[in-house]
Order: sequence, then C-alpha cells, then structure tokens
Amino acid sequence: MAKLSTEELLDAFKEMTLLELSEFVKQFETTFEVTAAAPVAVTAAGPAAAAEEAEEQTDFNVVLESAGEKKIQVIKVVREVVSGLGLKEAKELVESAPKAILEGVAKDVADAAKEKLEAAGAKITVK
Repeated sequence: MAKLSTEELLDAFKEMTLLELSEFVKQFETTFEVTAAAPVAVTAAGPAAAAEEAEEQTDFNVVLESAGEKKIQVIKVVREVVSGLGLKEAKELVESAPKAILEGVAKDVADAAKEKLEAAGAKITVK
C-alpha cells in the first residue's frame, strides 16, 4: 500500500461527513488502543459533563455585559467593587462593556458583586 502524505490525508478527511469522520475516529481508537483528547470527550459527553464541571468550579469571573440606563450609578458601584480604580478608570471599564470586572474570585464575592451591580442597573454575567 502506498504511503499517503499529510496533505492527502487531510484532503480525504475534508471529503468525509462528520458521521463518517466520527466512525473513523472510533475505529482508529480501537485499532491503536488510544482515546481521544479531553476536549473531544467533553464535546461528546454534552451538557451533563459541562454541568458537573460548573459544580466543581471554584474561581469565577464577573463580566459586565452592559451598564444599562443608570451608567453613573454603575460606575460608582464598579469603583466600590473593584479596588484601586479611579473615576476615569471605572468609567473606561464601564464604557468598554462587555468586559470582565473581576477575574478568579470566589463564588460568594462574585455573587455579591453581581447583586450590587444589578441593583445599580447593570447587566452582569458570572462565568
């Protein structure tokens, strides 16, 4: 059998449907006794695996999606929540939404910040 180059293999894969490619991966894993990388396994597992991962999460990011109608109040709360920000920096942060305000914080800190910012009129997402 002639040896195929990498480009020839890629061209062959491009012509396959996703179903055919999935079947190929299964046969490849069986033949060579290997398993797919973690991202493939998470994708195949679906929402259940994502929910388990979210339960184990310890660090959260608070993302300002929009300031809403009460931009001045949101700027004040951002200055309160994020330590060390001046008025100019807080205003720039709010105007650059969507933007992460807090990164890698504990769940209780993220929830408290979200509550304060939403009370001021901002739209917040905790990831």
